[in-house]
Amino acid sequence: MSHQSSQSLPVIVVGAGPVGLTAALALHHLGIPTAILEKDPEGRQRPGSRAIYVHQKTLELLEGIAPGLGWTMARHGIVWPVKRTWFRGREVYARRYPPPDPQKLPPFTSLPQVEIERHLWDALHRTDVPVYWNEEVQQLTVADNAVHLVTSAQRQWEAAYVIGADGAHSTVRHQAGIRMEGSRSANTYIVVDVAEDEAHPLPLERVFHYEHPAMEGRNVLFVPFAGGWRIDLQLYRDDAVDAFAGLDGVRSWLPRILPAFYQDRVTWVSTYQFLQVVAESFVDAHHRLLLTGEAAHLFAPFGARGFNSGVPDAILAARAADAALKASDEGERVAAIRSFADERRRAALYNRDAAGIALEHIQGESAGMRAKRAAAALLSPVWPEFGRWLDEGPYGPRSSPPGVSTKY
Repeated sequence: MSHQSSQSLPVIVVGAGPVGLTAALALHHLGIPTAILEKDPEGRQRPGSRAIYVHQKTLELLEGIAPGLGWTMARHGIVWPVKRTWFRGREVYARRYPPPDPQKLPPFTSLPQVEIERHLWDALHRTDVPVYWNEEVQQLTVADNAVHLVTSAQRQWEAAYVIGADGAHSTVRHQAGIRMEGSRSANTYIVVDVAEDEAHPLPLERVFHYEHPAMEGRNVLFVPFAGGWRIDLQLYRDDAVDAFAGLDGVRSWLPRILPAFYQDRVTWVSTYQFLQVVAESFVDAHHRLLLTGEAAHLFAPFGARGFNSGVPDAILAARAADAALKASDEGERVAAIRSFADERRRAALYNRDAAGIALEHIQGESAGMRAKRAAAALLSPVWPEFGRWLDEGPYGPRSSPPGVSTKY
């Protein structure tokens, strides 16, 4: 297409991942014309183990912008009724939950991200929002009154506002010169998804092992989701990662902690050093570009604060754009965008710190933290609150960020 080809919209969403889809649905719900620009081809395969746990508040937010969407995800996911925590091969905490009320959205639902995205796409296909594939943003210029984009298809775009939802390596964030601030986890994690064997089902339980005896004292987390299981293995700092990663590496250790036939049911293997970073600003200097999801922040996964914070990012960005488009003067316009940026950055900093607390709880190597964990395990049969502390620690504070209008 010629470079002169140009289109103009009130708001453009960059990125067709779950946060970008949420932003487009929220804009459509508000009656704002929009389009999604996505650099990948249609039908792309998104690699790696990604979001599986959707909080109740997230389901409610999705239900609010696309009626039926929250309930659809809830029906296709699972709610595990039992959680257990073990320390060096001994159970130190267990809790069983009653079945959720079928008249209410459940406290959470667990399903693979490929299914989360499928339901978001189904909702989007019921709208008139267009998606432009193979449309990578190569140039972004922000002016006082608009954002100008040039894509790999040599198409020009103009919008009053752009919602950046193009992931951890966000092009629009880089183009706007907005930096990320934070750190990287010291340890490497191997994250494995396995397909459930219906003939030999595992107990429907979330289980965390501190210092699993079969894994030479490494921490292991088991989380069920609809159709399978996720296993997180925390390596030691001096481990040879290649010995544990990749399909061959996983097959060497997985039979130690799961029935042996599960080594042939591995669907994803991912290796991570978790980033704990937040954008220095969620908007550009002109208050025209709004960053959301992983374009704005990256957290360790403990507490499931990634996708569950990306959804309110996207919805509040859409609301801010709506308020700015209706503003009667420049001050009111800027205030609407600034309100979004301040609230969601405050939430991101809180979530980063909360995930950091969880990281320190499970991987902290100081003598004090190691002693705390060991003492809590020793005392848990007498004082159950110590077992509860061990159980809750890997997920960080259970509270939501203070002073925000939406959870997470």
